Amino acid sequence: MTGHTIGIIGAGAVGQTVAALLIGEPWCDRLLITSRTADSATGLVADLDDMAHVVRAGTRAHAVTVAELDQTDAVVLCPRATFTNTASRDVRMAGLAANAPLIASLARTLTGYTRPVVMVTNPVDVLSRLCATISGAPTYGIGSATDTARYRTALAAHHRVPVNEVDGYVIGEHGDGAVICASSTTIRGTPCAVPLDLIRAELADRPRRINAGIGRTRHGPAAAVLSALRKLLDVEDGTDVLSVNRAGVWLGIRLRIRAGRPTVQPLELDPHETADLITVRTKLEAAYRTINHHEQGARTCL
Repeated sequence: MTGHTIGIIGAGAVGQTVAALLIGEPWCDRLLITSRTADSATGLVADLDDMAHVVRAGTRAHAVTVAELDQTDAVVLCPRATFTNTASRDVRMAGLAANAPLIASLARTLTGYTRPVVMVTNPVDVLSRLCATISGAPTYGIGSATDTARYRTALAAHHRVPVNEVDGYVIGEHGDGAVICASSTTIRGTPCAVPLDLIRAELADRPRRINAGIGRTRHGPAAAVLSALRKLLDVEDGTDVLSVNRAGVWLGIRLRIRAGRPTVQPLELDPHETADLITVRTKLEAAYRTINHHEQGARTCL
């Protein structure tokens, strides 16, 4: 399959990595890139052009304005407002006040866009809802996909098995409220022991190690974006864990995506997991109400 055009908003760590991955995808013909400054977008485009020529890829990148993204088959939203995150707990949610106005502004420019929008910016679940509500575009957050990959990696290491033999999911919030679906996790199709305290500690510590070592997570989230795009654009069928609308609240859930159409595949949860998911819904709803209040106030003042 060829001919897809992907828009990327944000030329930072994740945006650069997503773009580099897409250069190697045979189904992606064009990248339309926009960023806070024209220099960052044109610089990234020049670097990607060098890459495409070296690896003999057919994908070509172009620096554009946000208004020109209506030419795309999907948009990846990964900008980050300028702020210093000093939080030691609930780190992703700490970016809400800074990033929400930025996403709200971009969502207004995407009003009427009908193709997939893949959200990366944190807090990804709340901002996916904000973008979808303002723009009307089908919006998918990738946080729980990254959490699920980390969960499987940690559990495989604990049991000393190949990671592809682990089938288990993390749903709910991408953050401190992540719900580990231990009761339905299997190894080689057999239920397995999940040391929840150890796994939760690893899920919390892993991004900190990445940030301490290279400044910011980039490759894991970028790969989650690529996985989502392949399925949402009908390049391949499969299962993913994305943040979508569940009774008015966007949260991570297992989706089966066939022919580009996602269908929710609910997981069986035990009572503790169900209670955790209810707590997450309440938290995400409260966070959205906070930014929605400010958004309505700002629009009233215009």
